[in-house]
Amino acid sequence: MTTSRRVADRKNEKFQKNVTKRGFVPETTVKKGSDYPVGPILLGFFVFVVIGSSLFQIIRTATSGGMA
Repeated sequence: MTTSRRVADRKNEKFQKNVTKRGFVPETTVKKGSDYPVGPILLGFFVFVVIGSSLFQIIRTATSGGMA
């Protein structure tokens, strides 16, 4: 399957235009701002559970008399 010279030249020209544009990303497509994957409520709940469970473990170990 052969392509015509005109189609080949058009593809080549389009490719050459893209070569000069590489690396120049418009600023509108770049993500800006602080968009966290989790919300502040969920993050606060996670911190509460982790710190609360560690404090509970420390208190339980202290009241049982050490390593039990």
